[in-house]
Amino acid sequence: LAALLGALGASGTELTLELPDSAKRCFHQELESGIKVTLDYQVISGGHYDVDCYVEDPNGKTIYQETKKQYDSFSHHTEVKGVYTFCFSNEFSTFSHKIVYFDFQVGDEPPILPDMNNRVTALTQMESACVTIHEMLNTVIDSQTHYRLREAQDRSRAEDLNGRVSYWSVGETLILFVVSIGQVMLLKSFFTEKRPSSGGAGT
Repeated sequence: LAALLGALGASGTELTLELPDSAKRCFHQELESGIKVTLDYQVISGGHYDVDCYVEDPNGKTIYQETKKQYDSFSHHTEVKGVYTFCFSNEFSTFSHKIVYFDFQVGDEPPILPDMNNRVTALTQMESACVTIHEMLNTVIDSQTHYRLREAQDRSRAEDLNGRVSYWSVGETLILFVVSIGQVMLLKSFFTEKRPSSGGAGT
């Protein structure tokens, strides 16, 4: 997980991870106090599309915990400085692998315009248009991410259903083949003439 942990930068990251059965994956991030963090996650494939998730602060206190969730979002303002830990657990499952997507964001989004938070004058029409376009683009990005996850989840379900139907069809074909052969052999036994054994009696 070293490469994944290195990807957790100041603004956060989006990752998709494979979670084997009876396994747990944890990530660690050092944060300052008074920072907003947001964790969004969704199970894309595997089992009943559910996973356990919990977040702990540097003191080991659990600040978020959910069991067997398909998707959820968690926001928190850090109260203490230190290493925060968030984990995904599939320990309740004994045979199904899961694929989990998560988006871990740290801090607020920087302003689109310089010194926007310290302005004492109203925004010009051009600046207002830029801010509006920026917000709409963020909404589009979130919607695209949501639709991509839904598409991946639906594709996984369709492939799983297709596999089950294929196996069921193969099983039915084999059963039909065996029954047909059995019926032919049974009918053949009905019409087979049994010849008496020829035993010559000598005179």
